[in-house]
Amino acid sequence: MDLDTTRSADPRLAVVHRVGTGLLGLVLVGFGVTSLFVRLPLFDTRGEVVAGLTTNGALGFLSVAIGSLLLCATVVGGTYSSTVSTLVGAGFIVSGLVNLYLMDTAYNILAFSMPNVVFSLVVGIALLTVGMYGRFTGGLPHDNPYRLHRERRRDRRVSGAAR
Repeated sequence: MDLDTTRSADPRLAVVHRVGTGLLGLVLVGFGVTSLFVRLPLFDTRGEVVAGLTTNGALGFLSVAIGSLLLCATVVGGTYSSTVSTLVGAGFIVSGLVNLYLMDTAYNILAFSMPNVVFSLVVGIALLTVGMYGRFTGGLPHDNPYRLHRERRRDRRVSGAAR
């Protein structure tokens, strides 16, 4: 998977990618900034409850960083926004599952609790849905930019193998 920012997505797809990525980025930045105002210890394993989720300084910084990445992807738009949403969404799914395992251990450095795990999984699924929208389905229209890109790549491989 390449991060080609020169190839623009269909304007209808770009709206879905940008709006979804931007909204989820704003939620994460909002949560991160709110948790940073509480001035919690960096790696406290118990954390404090902010907006219904337990948090510590590390989770606050991480939320602001990932939210900012999503907002930057929103500004760039196109296939970059779609790719970033997909990758970050997969990361949220993995984070939710890993932190579910680490929740009651001394290695819970992000102060995750069960609502955090559910939030991580829901945000991951939402980002995956936004990122893959119009990109990975069987019934893509003939003018879909992702379908056209795959067909051109397949044609290049076929013509290169025919030599």
